[in-house]
Amino acid sequence: MNSNEEITQTISPARRKFVWGIGVLSLFAAVVSALPFFARKNVIACKPESKKRTITMLTQDGKLVEIDESLITANRKKISNTELQNWIKK
Repeated sequence: MNSNEEITQTISPARRKFVWGIGVLSLFAAVVSALPFFARKNVIACKPESKKRTITMLTQDGKLVEIDESLITANRKKISNTELQNWIKK
């Protein structure tokens, strides 16, 4: 064997470890840099959330208003179309 072949055989495992180490580090860097793209982003709401529930109701003059649900204690039943037509003031 030539002395040149002996040197390459002894250096070769160290070189392979170095290349694998660089590959693992670059893979780790790629994964870490990609994490912000997959993270869930906080979305700012346009309207603040209200804890009170509201109900949309029709007033006697024909306007829709929102009323807090806790203020309604009446028995909930649907009225007929004729009752509604007689109730609305025009």
